[in-house]
Order: sequence, then C-alpha cells, then structure tokens
Amino acid sequence: MSIKIFFIYLLLMAGTTYLIRVIPFVLVKEKIENRFVKSFLYYIPFAVLTAMTIPAALFATKSIWSALAGLAVAVLLALKKRSLTEVALFACLAVFVAELIMTIL
Repeated sequence: MSIKIFFIYLLLMAGTTYLIRVIPFVLVKEKIENRFVKSFLYYIPFAVLTAMTIPAALFATKSIWSALAGLAVAVLLALKKRSLTEVALFACLAVFVAELIMTIL
C-alpha cells in the first residue's frame, strides 16, 4: 500500500469517526425526555460490549468447551458481584483445568 492511499484511508476513517460523534450533538439540541429513547440509549454500551466480548471469549481457546467453561465461571462470579480480578483469574483457571482434562481424555 502506498503512503498516499494510506493517508486517504486515514482521513476517511477520521472523518467518519468525527461525524459519528458530532451528528447527535448537532441534531439533538434539547434534553431527551422520552423514557423509551433514554432506556434505549442507556443499554447500548452494554449491548455493544457484550456483542464484542462473547465471540472473542468463545474462540480464544483451543476448544469451544473450555471457552464455555471459562465463560460460565466468569458469568457466575460476576453475578455474585465478585471483583474483576477474581472473575478473570477464576475464568482463566477454569479454562486451564478444562483444557488439561481434555488433553488427558
């Protein structure tokens, strides 16, 4: 890829990112009062984070089964309000144990 094409792509991406962030501020001048819209906007970050995290978690290991074991442990500990460090450590441990068991079998 030539340097000219690279800078064209860079400018297009910068412009796109800028417009995505600026357009809502330009179009919506007053405070949003609609409960449905406020609720929708509140949950968007959680939905996007989940959509990005779950596929990455499921395909990060050698086997889907060890990934599911780690994901299950992480979800259960998160639902029990454990710290992020504990959730990450025990999820990694669950993946390690599941991979170890699968290599033995």
